[in-house]
Amino acid sequence: MADKPPAKPKRLVKNPETFRERAIKASEASGQVTRTSRLKGAGSQVTSPILKPVGNTFGKVFAFKPIALLGKIIFPVYFRQSWRELRLVTWPNWKESRQLTYAVLVFAVIFGIAIAVVDYGLDKIFKHVLLK
Repeated sequence: MADKPPAKPKRLVKNPETFRERAIKASEASGQVTRTSRLKGAGSQVTSPILKPVGNTFGKVFAFKPIALLGKIIFPVYFRQSWRELRLVTWPNWKESRQLTYAVLVFAVIFGIAIAVVDYGLDKIFKHVLLK
């Protein structure tokens, strides 16, 4: 029985950071407080003493949410997950959109010209071969 060479360990490839992850790291590194966290902090300081007792009292009464149940029945899981995924998309800005649109248009024109030239050449060849 021959000795088998040791199996190579699998390479682990790290997924590249998303734009959102880089922005979060940059804001944490600079020590800046994000706008949403400032608003949440300010709002909770004002409303917490007033609404906390009310929330504790009525939170158990309104635990059953018929509208949420109706939403789960009407909208299948696929649509809800698609919407959740769509919210995570980072859309290109206006400059990038223009550049990509121009690139597609230029490619389409060049490809169309190439197809027209090949079609014209094949047409001439077939007419020359078949009609003689």
